[in-house]
Amino acid sequence: MTTTNHFVDIHILQDLPPSNINRDDSGTPKQCTYGGVQRLRTSSQSWKRATRLAFKDFGMIPEEKLGVRTRRVIALFSEEFKKAGADEGTAGQLAAAVVAPLKIKAGKKADQGAYLLFFSRSQVAELVSQVMALQSQWAGQASNAKQLTDILSVIDVPGIVGHGHSLDVALFGRMVADLPEINVDAAAQVAHALSTHAAQNQFDYFTAVDDFQTESGHDTGSGMIGTIEFNSATMYRFATVSTRQLADNLGDQAGAVDGVLDFIKAFVLSMPSGHQTSYAAHTRPSTVVVSVRDDQPVNYVSAFEKPVWSPREGMIEASELRLARFMQEESTRWGDAPKLIAASYAPAGDPDGAEDLSSAFGPSLNFGDLLKTVEKALSDGDDDD
Repeated sequence: MTTTNHFVDIHILQDLPPSNINRDDSGTPKQCTYGGVQRLRTSSQSWKRATRLAFKDFGMIPEEKLGVRTRRVIALFSEEFKKAGADEGTAGQLAAAVVAPLKIKAGKKADQGAYLLFFSRSQVAELVSQVMALQSQWAGQASNAKQLTDILSVIDVPGIVGHGHSLDVALFGRMVADLPEINVDAAAQVAHALSTHAAQNQFDYFTAVDDFQTESGHDTGSGMIGTIEFNSATMYRFATVSTRQLADNLGDQAGAVDGVLDFIKAFVLSMPSGHQTSYAAHTRPSTVVVSVRDDQPVNYVSAFEKPVWSPREGMIEASELRLARFMQEESTRWGDAPKLIAASYAPAGDPDGAEDLSSAFGPSLNFGDLLKTVEKALSDGDDDD
């Protein structure tokens, strides 16, 4: 049994107040030139990580059912073997032996690999369980690396790591150059978020007061002076999920629908953490549009290739109307007929704008109802090939 391959596209408009949620190596908010003007940009990697963390932080998925991305693979396995009852020395030897079939090149430190490996905690638990089930054979042999490797060779380490992935691994994929058979094709693609309008970086000049210096009265002036770059903008965010690829990665056709819904919720509500202590830029989207398509994913960033300019009315409503009208134009030009368009959006301030939003997006739903509408569309779309 296979499922129809739906592409679930998520389009988001979200304002960012003064902030620096994703910076480059010099501390500057990331930028790019698009449509001939400078835009604020947030990298796809930044928002993917925020989405992964949201699965656990929002209580959506227990940590043990998620993945872990680390270079310290041997150290991680060693800790799990100790929890299972192995002494420290034996745990380290077992960890090295069980990781060996993954062909991970050594890093600069003994317990590290040369690169990050992303895999599911359930796979770690399964490997530890299978190794401990052979304890009667390897007991007393831990110091003999060759003997230990021979004993554990009956365990199909690549097979376990290559199947039954957690949702985050299934969504975002994995690439291992040294062992391509355990690669995972990502079911989700996430675009770099861009401001819908021109956005120039600004500087926050700050001073920090030395409390003791002030109380003593001996010195005057600031304890520290510095500057931080920041920006503010209305951002267009886009991501898409292939339901068939997600089902294949999970090894669970029914679980793919729940996985899509979890991804939508986490992606919509997540926020990168850069400089949040200083700026607390915890906004929620003003517009969320989800389309379910059977043909191909469609990123509507081209709606903003010509920068939005609405200095007295703000950028959110102007961006929302721009997106709605562009979607209508594209639908007419290409003959698009998505299986579903469901949206939650802020109302327009004038009747013509409200009509444009309704024509393009349908009625504005609360977020819970939006998720239920998407769930129904995906559940009704399963069929046998």
